[in-house]
Amino acid sequence: MKKFIIKTLGCKTNQVESALMAEVLALGGYAETDNIQEADYYILNSCSVTHIADSKNHSYLRRAKKENPSVKTVLTGCMAQLEKDNLLNDEYIDFVIGNYEKNDILKILENDNNYCVSDIFEHDYFRYEKLHQTHRTRASVKIQDGCNNRCSYCTIPFARGKNRSNQIENIIEQINIFSDEGYKETVLTGIHIGQWGEDFTPKSNLKHLIEEIENTSINRYRLGSLNPLELNREFIDFLAQSEKFCPHFHLSLQSVCDKTLKAMNRKYNVEQIKELVKYINEKFENAFIGSDIIVGFPNETIDDFETTYTNLKEINLTRIHVFPYSRRKGTIADTMPEQIEQSEKKRRAAIIQELSDKKLKDFFKQNINTENEVIIEKNRDKKTNLLKGVTKNYINVLIDAPDLLKDTLQKVKITGFSLEKEKMLADIIK
Repeated sequence: MKKFIIKTLGCKTNQVESALMAEVLALGGYAETDNIQEADYYILNSCSVTHIADSKNHSYLRRAKKENPSVKTVLTGCMAQLEKDNLLNDEYIDFVIGNYEKNDILKILENDNNYCVSDIFEHDYFRYEKLHQTHRTRASVKIQDGCNNRCSYCTIPFARGKNRSNQIENIIEQINIFSDEGYKETVLTGIHIGQWGEDFTPKSNLKHLIEEIENTSINRYRLGSLNPLELNREFIDFLAQSEKFCPHFHLSLQSVCDKTLKAMNRKYNVEQIKELVKYINEKFENAFIGSDIIVGFPNETIDDFETTYTNLKEINLTRIHVFPYSRRKGTIADTMPEQIEQSEKKRRAAIIQELSDKKLKDFFKQNINTENEVIIEKNRDKKTNLLKGVTKNYINVLIDAPDLLKDTLQKVKITGFSLEKEKMLADIIK
């Protein structure tokens, strides 16, 4: 029996696709392993959002070959799609498989077809495959792929193609499969989930999809990352009255300076961001509101950065994922003048990270002594041996409780801070 390892880097969409590849291979008679010495194939599902991600991809593939020279390495994911013409020249890469061809991995390996990458923009329809099991407690459902935006710094549309939405009946079927398999929560994921339904005739939207998900048997659901313009008051009002929605938002902001947002080709402004976050906080008590921020964008002056920093201090966010701007070949931003030195980008990132840490700590404080619903994960925390769980508003908690509560929903009271970073302590409410 042939054996394989799948290493997944990057987004939740990649995680779903890795689970699908693993299921396809298992149904074809392959066995998954975590031992590189016994693996016949090492499959890397790559991310390519930054140059650091690219470096990690190469490092993982080299290491696999070094640890087992006879293993056949398979590179798929965004790096495979973007760099498709150059990769087979590397002696540590045996197969290159594009994003659209991931579901064909069994056939590709069986036929020893070492190069299978199509033009991603040729594909107009979402490719749906059922998934029955994941390694995770919370099961993600891929509702769309691709992106129709052209932000000046981003290569993802060239790695993922145009927006392609999964049909609503497929999504409902997948959620019901997960519910029947015992999963209590689903996460709606994709490359740009706010564009779901825009390619349908007639067009649909994410709110319509959510209305249908409300009627499934899944206990709760949460949304992936959204552009600020994709959350209007009507949509927020609908989510606020739901008993299944997890009050956890992730806003793809990227900057909170109007000049920088315009240079990034983002179609909203700071005032819209402020109004959105304010309204979310009015409609939800203790909602978790995360965000992405890029610092050191070309021609982001000290004053521009200070504007973003001041606005971030003012806006009631929970957490800020900060990234130093990474130059990507083929993007408009790569050719912009006045590129920022790497050391300065790191300095700015550290400042935003410190602010984020403070906001998260403040959020934790305001949740002490509150009651919440938590989903208990399959595995215990490695350092404390306590059970791990995630509240509806996305707080990771540690609980002293027996194994029989794994994979269940429980009511807990959050009691305080844990010594474990970014986790809190909670007690089961009996």
